[in-house]
Amino acid sequence: RLQESRERLSVCSKLCYAVGGAPYQITGCALGFFLQIYLLDVAQVDAFYASIILFAGRVWDAITDPMVGFFISKTSWTRFGRLMPWIMFSTPFAIISYFLIWFVPDISTGQVMWYLVFYCAFQTLVTCFHVPYSALTMFISREQSERDSATAYRMTVEVLGTVLGTAIQGQIVGKVDTPCIGSPFFFGLPNSSVAMEELNMTHDTESLTDTRNAYMIAAGVIGGLYILCALILLLGVRERRESSELQSDEPVSFFQGLKLVMNHGPYIKLIAGFLFTSLAFMLLEGNFALFCTYTLGFRNEFQNILLAIMLSATLTIPFWQWFLTRFGKKTAVYVGISSAIPFLIAVVVLDSNLFVTYVVAVAAGISVAAAFLLPWSMLPDVVDDFKLQHPSSRGHEAIFFSFYVFFTKFTAGVSLGISTLSLDFAGYQTRGCSQPGQVNFTLKMLVSAVPVGLILLSLLLFKLYPIDEEKRRKNKKALQDLREESNSSSESDNTELASIV
Repeated sequence: RLQESRERLSVCSKLCYAVGGAPYQITGCALGFFLQIYLLDVAQVDAFYASIILFAGRVWDAITDPMVGFFISKTSWTRFGRLMPWIMFSTPFAIISYFLIWFVPDISTGQVMWYLVFYCAFQTLVTCFHVPYSALTMFISREQSERDSATAYRMTVEVLGTVLGTAIQGQIVGKVDTPCIGSPFFFGLPNSSVAMEELNMTHDTESLTDTRNAYMIAAGVIGGLYILCALILLLGVRERRESSELQSDEPVSFFQGLKLVMNHGPYIKLIAGFLFTSLAFMLLEGNFALFCTYTLGFRNEFQNILLAIMLSATLTIPFWQWFLTRFGKKTAVYVGISSAIPFLIAVVVLDSNLFVTYVVAVAAGISVAAAFLLPWSMLPDVVDDFKLQHPSSRGHEAIFFSFYVFFTKFTAGVSLGISTLSLDFAGYQTRGCSQPGQVNFTLKMLVSAVPVGLILLSLLLFKLYPIDEEKRRKNKKALQDLREESNSSSESDNTELASIV
C-alpha cells in the first residue's frame, strides 16, 4: 500500500500531463478537416497536386515516427529527462512551419512545393513533440491504474483539443464567405475542367483575400495555444526514470528491440484492429467538410456540424472511461466503434435535412470518443505484457507508441491521397458552387460505404486480440511481483555492500 501511495499521481500532475496532448490534436484536427478544402478552394491547387501534397505529407509523417522513436531510444538521460528535451526544442519551429502552411505565397510557380515542404516540416516537428509525449505515459508512474487514469484525463483534453481546433478554425474561417463560381453549363462539357480553370484565372483573385487572412488568423491563435500547452506540460510533469525499469539498466539496441516488438503477437493484433478503425475515421475526417458543403448543401453550416461531432465526443469520453472500467476494454471496442455504423449509413441514405444531420453528428461523436480513448488505453497493457515476456529488455516504450502511430499515419496518407485523387477523376470543380453528380457520389462513398466496411473489418480483427480483463489482471499482479522481487534484490545487495564496507 505504501508503494502504491508513492506511485499515485496528483490531479494537478494528471491535468498538466493531459494538457500536453492538446497541441497535436488541435493542429491535427484543423489540418484534417480543413486542409483539403483549403488547398482546393482557397489556395486553388489542382486536385491532382492536392492529392500529392496530402499523400506525401501523411506518408512522411508516418516515416518520421519510427525515426524519432529510434533517436529517442539513443538519447541520454538529462536533468530534464530523456523525453522532455525533445518536446522543448521542437515547439517553436513547429509553430513557424504550421503558420506557413496556411499562408498563400505570391509566386506563380512553386506553390505546390511550398505546401509540400512546410507540411512535411510541420509533420516532422510535431512528431518530435508527440512521440516522446506518448511514450511519457510509461514514465509518469509504474501503477497501471494511475496510467489508465492519466490516459483518461489525456483523452478528455485531447478530444477537447479537437473541439478547439474545429471551433477556432471553423468559426474564424466560417465568418468569411468564400466566393464560389456557379457554372452548371460546364458540367455537361467533356473539357469542363479546362474551361473552369480558365474561368478561375480570369476571376478576381482579390475576392479570396478575406478568406486567406481568416486562415492565417486561425493559424496564429492555434500557434499561441500550442506554446501555452507545451509550457504547462514542461513545468507541471516530472519524468520518472524508475517508472519504466524492472531489472536491467542496459537497454537492448533499437533494431533488436524492434524485432522483439514486432514479434509480440498482442501488439500486432491490436495495431491491426486499430489500423482499419483509424482509416475509417480518417476518411470521414478528410472528406466531411466537402461532403457537407457540396453533397448535403450546407456550405455555411459545415463548421458547426463538425463542432457538434467534436463536442459530443468530448462529453462522452468520461462515459467510455467508466464503461471500459466496468465492462472491459474489448467490450468497449465492440460497442463503441460499431455504434458509428448506423449513423454513417443514415447520413447518406436520408434526404438532406439540417436537423437530421445534427442528430447524426452528435451520435457519431459518441463513437469518435471511443476511437480516441481505447487505443491509448490498451497500448500500455500490451507494453506490460511484453515486459513480462522480456523482463531483462527495457527502453522500448517509444518503439511501441511510434510504430503504432507510423502504421495508422501511413495508411491514412494512402487513403487521403487516393480519396482526393478519386475526386479529381470524378471531375471536381475548384471553387465551384456545386459539383457534378459523380463527385457527390464519390463523397458519399468516402464518408459512408468505405468507412463502414473498414470498421467491420477492424471488429473481426479485434476478436483475435488476446488481452482481456482476466489476462490484464494477471499481468498486473505478475508485474507487481517482479518489481517487489527486484526491489528486494536491490535492498539485499545494498545491505551486503554496507556490511562489507
